[in-house]
Amino acid sequence: MTGGLPGFIDVVRNLNSPALLEDNVITRAKAAGKRIIFYGDETWVKLFPKHFVEYDGTTSFFVSDYTEVDDNVTRHLDKVLKRRDWDVLILHYLGLDHIGHVSGPNSPLVGRKLSEMDSVLMKIHTSLLSEERETLLPNLLVLCGDHGMSEAGGHGASSVEEVNTALILISSAFERKPGDIRHPKYIQQTDLAATLSIGLGLPIPKSSIGSLIFPVVEGKPMREQLRFLHLNTVQLSKLLQENVPSYEKEPGFEQFKVSERLHGNWIRLYLEENNSEVLSNLGSKVRRQYLEALRTLSLSLSRQAAQYDIYSMAVGAVLVLEVLALLLPSLPRALTGKAELDVPLLSPASSLLFYLLLLALAALHVAVCTSTDSPCYLCSLPWLTAGGVLVLVSTLLCAVVSALAELLASGKRLRKNPPQSSSGWSGLDLLISLGTVGHALSLGASSFVEQEHQTWYFLVNTLCLALCHETYRHCFLGHDCARQRCPHAGEEFDWVAVAPQAKSTGPDVWELDRASKHPSPLEALRGPERWMVLVSPWVILTCCRLLRSLNQTGVQWAHRPDLGHWLTSSDHKAELSVLAAVSLIMIFVLVQKRCSLASKVAMAFGLLGIYCYRVAVGNLLFPWQQNNKGISKGITEARFVYVFVLGVLFTGTKDLLKSQIPATDFAVKTVGLWEIHSGFVLLAALLLRPHRLPVLVLGLAIQAVMARFVWTPLRHDAAQVAAMHYWFGQAFFYFQGNSNSIATVDISAGFVGLDAYAEVPAVLLTTLATYTGPVLWASHLLNFLTSEAGSGSALSHACFCYALICSLPVSAYIILVTSLRYHLFIWSVFSPKLLYEGMHLLITAAVCVFFTAMDQTNAKS
Repeated sequence: MTGGLPGFIDVVRNLNSPALLEDNVITRAKAAGKRIIFYGDETWVKLFPKHFVEYDGTTSFFVSDYTEVDDNVTRHLDKVLKRRDWDVLILHYLGLDHIGHVSGPNSPLVGRKLSEMDSVLMKIHTSLLSEERETLLPNLLVLCGDHGMSEAGGHGASSVEEVNTALILISSAFERKPGDIRHPKYIQQTDLAATLSIGLGLPIPKSSIGSLIFPVVEGKPMREQLRFLHLNTVQLSKLLQENVPSYEKEPGFEQFKVSERLHGNWIRLYLEENNSEVLSNLGSKVRRQYLEALRTLSLSLSRQAAQYDIYSMAVGAVLVLEVLALLLPSLPRALTGKAELDVPLLSPASSLLFYLLLLALAALHVAVCTSTDSPCYLCSLPWLTAGGVLVLVSTLLCAVVSALAELLASGKRLRKNPPQSSSGWSGLDLLISLGTVGHALSLGASSFVEQEHQTWYFLVNTLCLALCHETYRHCFLGHDCARQRCPHAGEEFDWVAVAPQAKSTGPDVWELDRASKHPSPLEALRGPERWMVLVSPWVILTCCRLLRSLNQTGVQWAHRPDLGHWLTSSDHKAELSVLAAVSLIMIFVLVQKRCSLASKVAMAFGLLGIYCYRVAVGNLLFPWQQNNKGISKGITEARFVYVFVLGVLFTGTKDLLKSQIPATDFAVKTVGLWEIHSGFVLLAALLLRPHRLPVLVLGLAIQAVMARFVWTPLRHDAAQVAAMHYWFGQAFFYFQGNSNSIATVDISAGFVGLDAYAEVPAVLLTTLATYTGPVLWASHLLNFLTSEAGSGSALSHACFCYALICSLPVSAYIILVTSLRYHLFIWSVFSPKLLYEGMHLLITAAVCVFFTAMDQTNAKS
């Protein structure tokens, strides 16, 4: 309605749309006395409050409902079409969009919904034609979609299926001769606002960058055509003057001036002689010139549409760089047992350098805020708040200088007194470090962002081969050759080969250096278990290859057929039902071993309820069913599962609280943590679509194999285990069908078991369904370290390493997006990736807090 280009932040603002203050068609129509009626998506009511003489809004985010949202619109039609007390009627139907989100574009529900929309369109068109026979005044019926739909049913990316949608304008005012075939013409969505404004006799919105859809006025006399085109070019030229300092040099502005001169010549000729071939030829030339000027002006304004707050962005980038500069020197410590980061802030804050920097930054802030004409966020803050930001920047900068000076001084000391051992990092340490840094650097290319899943698939496969190499060295070259540790690993912890003794008070009673007193756990393995250690990397590689075939993802090849498409087709519902049943049984087998009896029962009933829920919503079949009859929303079945999810989580929390008693067996705490992990697994199984359940099963299987046959026998330290969990968590984010496109977010997961729109549960459930892979791998890391580690600092160490690994790509990407703000793919590629990284950062922060809390409990401090 504004004719302007949206900013990427509008994706977030859609969740709670504020009133639209920008000039728009609706506000212009109301100011002109037009009576507007609206029914449908309540976002319109939020954007245009007090603009409609009558309205009835429906919740747009409750995607499970595709019936009532449309019935609430259609029920008003008969009454409102008989009335003549309105000028504009807006109907926004949501059912088709909701079906796409829930079932995809190939759902049988789509055909029925399109037939329903056909009948609605026929009713409106018939009513308008009967009214025109009485009033002899033409009406305009506009049928359009606000977006398309991807192969998965979502939208928000830049694929052809998502950005292309139909627009049909129907009116008796359009001249169309029998046999006149009009081929579809591509226009920009921004052109609609200018066209509607001219059609309603309203001024074009000031910020509109669109041009008139010329076929709408093609049947008008030449004089009116040129007048409409002139109005549009004048509006665009004024907008260009406001946004481009050197607007006179712009090709579009020069074409506009030429068009005006030719138009003046045509008017003089028109006043002299009304009809002549010269007049007609000149009019056609002026029209072509105007259309070319409109196209060029619109294109120039599109490039200038993105206005950036450079000063605020620069301050934010400096803060991120300062924090990153403080983290990077601690990388060597992170790969040892010292999970410490000493950042002295008081001494730099009291130095002369701090006060000089603060004065210089304050002067720069005053100069920028008093000289700039464009809006600036940092300048709009109260002076006390802005001063706090400047103090933080100055303090961190002084801390960075102090840390670098200390690093140089320690380097000089090391050169004077070199350490006795000169061996470097292990091969696995180098792989993890180079892989993490290389991934962060690869995000600078749009193709690597679009196909990031390929990077993680490659890294995980390489990791499996490295583990295979390390395993064979342990088995065939002996313990002494294989067990080469870093010189800086003086405080590393070693894995315990046997279970802890009963009634032990915690892992701190275990010996910290079992390697010197007992043989390697790998040497103690005999028979089938030893062979399992040898083949486990190949088993993991096979699972990863199967997962790649299940869901095609990325941007370029997501449309290609995969096993998921085959399973979700209506012809293979029986096969999907068998696969889902087997997957749910395997989930129970993999998680029940370490659960209490009550949690085992709750898990069994919960998994049975998940199958019943998917049958109720029409995804699966019972063995005695031939087809789905009486499809429902499955609210009762889903809430039945939620009860058991809460039961498992409550049982785990109870065991954790019980473990605080000093005399309690340490095994109670490990069981409680595993039950909380099992509760998340049960909830993930409910939220994931049936064809993605094998991803959950294979993820649990890989966790079990690596815990028993890789991490424990090979005695990897906390840094390595944390890095491997992070890598696999990222890979499983893509294995489950996600990508860096917003279109792959499964919004329907946020409404499982809800009968009305509730924002907080919907956001939490959607987030958990999207980040199932990273969340479950982080949860497993906590469980594994708590149950297996032989050092009290293991969890703290892992938390520090996990946070450091996550901070590298996030920090690098914030700087990258700031520097690439004018890139061609800034909105379609880089900005969605930044949104995903931001959400992942929040989840990582929550996991790290949980790690720290559990570590404090573990150490009884």
